[in-house]
Order: sequence, then C-alpha cells, then structure tokens
Amino acid sequence: MNHTRFTLRADGDRLKGGLLHDLDARDVFAAEPRRTFRWHRGQRHYPGRYWSATTGNFVGYESRLELAVLLLEDFDQRVVRIASQPFELIADRDGTQRSYVPDYMIEHRDQRFTVIEVKPRRRLEDPEIAGALEWAGQIIQSRGWGYRIVTEPDPALLSNVRFLAGYRRAWQFPGRDVDAATASTVGARTLGEAFRSAGSTLDDIAYARAAVLHLLWRHLIQCDLTSVLEIDTAVETR
Repeated sequence: MNHTRFTLRADGDRLKGGLLHDLDARDVFAAEPRRTFRWHRGQRHYPGRYWSATTGNFVGYESRLELAVLLLEDFDQRVVRIASQPFELIADRDGTQRSYVPDYMIEHRDQRFTVIEVKPRRRLEDPEIAGALEWAGQIIQSRGWGYRIVTEPDPALLSNVRFLAGYRRAWQFPGRDVDAATASTVGARTLGEAFRSAGSTLDDIAYARAAVLHLLWRHLIQCDLTSVLEIDTAVETR
C-alpha cells in the first residue's frame, strides 16, 4: 500500500498526482471534485449541488442518498469541512490496477479526517462491492484517516434534519436575535414553550419560530430528532 497513488483536480481541469502518503488533507479541501457532475435527460441518478452551512459554499452529490448523507454531515456540529469526490486512489488489487473515488471527505473539529463512502444497504450484500470497499478502507486507514461506509439513514432523523436545513443560513438571523432567542428559551420544556418565549422577546411570532428552528439547527437548543417534531416535543436548553 506504500505504492498507492492519488490524483486530485486542482486549478480547474489540471490533475495533480503523487503517492498517497504524501497527500496533504489541506490540498484535498482546496481541490475541485475529482469527477465532473453531469446532468442529462433520462439519467437514473439525481446529481446536484447543496449549499452547506458548514462550508459556506456548494457541495456536490450524485444521488439522493448522497444528498441525505450530506445533510446529516452538514448538521453535525463536529464537522468543519466537507469535500465531495475528494480524490482518486490508484492501487493494485489482486494483481490488477484499480482506481477508486470516494464520495466525501470531512474534517472534524478535533482535526481528524474521515473518508465517507455512500452505498445503499442492498449493494453491500454483493461480495464484489463489499470486497472493493474493504480494500479501499484498508488503504485509506493506512494513511491515518478514518473510513466510514454509510447507508440509508433513519427516516425520521433525516426528515427532521431536512426540515431544519431550511433554517440553516446564519445570515438570515442577526446575532442579536440569535442571542435574544437563546436567552428567552432558557428553561423552556417543550418546543411550543420555546416558540412562545422567543415570540414574546422578538415581538414577531413567525420570525421567532424560524429563529428557534435555527437554534435547533445550530444545536443551541436540542431535542430528540428520531421522532416527528411536535409542539409538545421536549427540548433541552443551555
């Protein structure tokens, strides 16, 4: 595995390559996606670009499942950077040179790095696919990075995070309003109480509701997101 090579896309279409053990994660996050995202009539997958609150720019995805995973990583407060299609690995597998492009690479707040492969659960039952991912994981872990295979997330969690993502843009909520909403919700026991408390403070019920949902996105208040959000959903405030 010491002879594993990489390529990544730097400065537009120019490819940069070398040995994997020489690849600096900072170069990965500065690069463009290794594969080009394409759209055409009749295609069976659903690529697109998602505006990430974590990165402050667009991150690509190639399927609805990748978008679901991207949403959850964007919501994770431990994540500080996300790169899509970060690099290509080129290495020998069973006497044949193979290449592999993972779906995402993330940087954690504690400066750890994790490479993420997104696969439908049913496809992991294929021995060829499972073997290829095990091969890729061993190579990536030998570089000192984490490797995680992600399948379909919990439906309720995904639904809630997708809903909260509508309130993820910090520029829509001035800092003074975020501070006021946070202070007003201290001691609130339910989401309904948090809405009412913030509404009294901000003097705008609809805006206050949006501000509270922004607090949930930022983890400034918390609740169980594995069940459908209701007015009587219990919340934890700081």
